[in-house]
Amino acid sequence: MTVLDDVKLSVASATDIGHRRAFNEDAVLAERPVFIVADGMGGHDAGDRASAIVIDEMSKLGADPSVEDVRDALTRARWSIDSLEASHTWRAAGTTVSGIVLVRQDGWPYWLVINLGDSRTYRVVGDTVNQVSVDHSEAQEMIEAGRLDAVSARTYSRRNVITRVLGARTVERPDYWLIPVMGPGRWMICSDGLTTELTETEIARIVTQPLPAHEVVTQLVSAALAAGGRDNVSVVIVDVEDFAGDPGGATVDDTMGLADGGQSGEKDQS
Repeated sequence: MTVLDDVKLSVASATDIGHRRAFNEDAVLAERPVFIVADGMGGHDAGDRASAIVIDEMSKLGADPSVEDVRDALTRARWSIDSLEASHTWRAAGTTVSGIVLVRQDGWPYWLVINLGDSRTYRVVGDTVNQVSVDHSEAQEMIEAGRLDAVSARTYSRRNVITRVLGARTVERPDYWLIPVMGPGRWMICSDGLTTELTETEIARIVTQPLPAHEVVTQLVSAALAAGGRDNVSVVIVDVEDFAGDPGGATVDDTMGLADGGQSGEKDQS
């Protein structure tokens, strides 16, 4: 038994091919302690195998992983994706990855948020929905530069261009944040097949409902499909049902960015 066992969770997930795609390049892992969505790129056999590689490596993490364990798993996944490309004619096999891993830090359970690409991780506290991850996309870079606003970004012609990905013969590194486990609360992880079909307001209306995780997942996927379903859509909901430990003064807002290497510091953008 570890302190992580004291965190009581309710989890649900779903992935759907959508209405217009021939293949589902999304992959989902929603088994304690790992809850992630990976959205492959590069076409059938490239994208779906790239996302599957990430899921396979992350599923090998034990019940009590460290930050370093997670970093190593993602590094191995990148190597495997690169090896996959080298043995075929694929030019851009890669995948996004976003989600949370329950880790132990200084004897206390933390959520390690990971992100690379434009899949997203949200934290829901009461009626407030906050995007913790930051998109690695051309649209997001233009927003940060003041050349585009969030509303215009939804129809921006290059909104699907991502600037960082796991694989594709790059050495891009994920962003990491540590957030202390506090209960109760809700997390939502999704591929861009959800966020390109539904507005932030529409997502918030569904995800903040006091409904079980499986009902929220069903409603989110159904809404994305009803709105067009132009891409694969994947959603994971993680509800912290109970955790009564003493965080030692930490609060839900004590988010700590990690540089590559697992040390506290500014979010690594290199």
